[in-house]
Amino acid sequence: MRRKLDLAMTLVGDPRVIFLDEPTTGLDPRSRRTMWQLIRDLVETDRVTIFLTTQYLEEADQLADRIAVLDGGRLVAEGTAEELKRRVPGGYIRLQFAGPHELDAAARLFDTAERNDAALSLHIPGDGSTPTVRAVLDVLDTASVEARQLTVHTPDLDDVFFALTGRAKSETTEESAA
Repeated sequence: MRRKLDLAMTLVGDPRVIFLDEPTTGLDPRSRRTMWQLIRDLVETDRVTIFLTTQYLEEADQLADRIAVLDGGRLVAEGTAEELKRRVPGGYIRLQFAGPHELDAAARLFDTAERNDAALSLHIPGDGSTPTVRAVLDVLDTASVEARQLTVHTPDLDDVFFALTGRAKSETTEESAA
């Protein structure tokens, strides 16, 4: 409620530009989404330009037209969420199979795939685009190999941050624990 009141008070002067510094820090998920909608409405309805600082990269992905990634006060990248995600490798297509026979057959078809015998799955590097998925399915179909499930993983803004700052997720977790 306090955050909504702060935002309402900011709007009294009918500003064209608003700076919001971590507006959803400490909010529960429902209040956070409500705040996101208020911010979207301001941009769409009132045509307000908002500069948003946040440590929640999901929030930046949801709200920002353009994103600047900072590390140690230094600008390391800038662009739309999609532009930034395309700069980072790590996308893959995950195929899960009914049994080891199907997994073996598929593994012979995709030599760059990462195999997980326990999960009966393969991770095939790829961007997850329709042509890439179609090509994977065509290879399976031609070889008469059937996958039980197909899922696509594309990098998120967390992956982008870790790749651009040169720090692994484990390093960041250790820093925040210290």
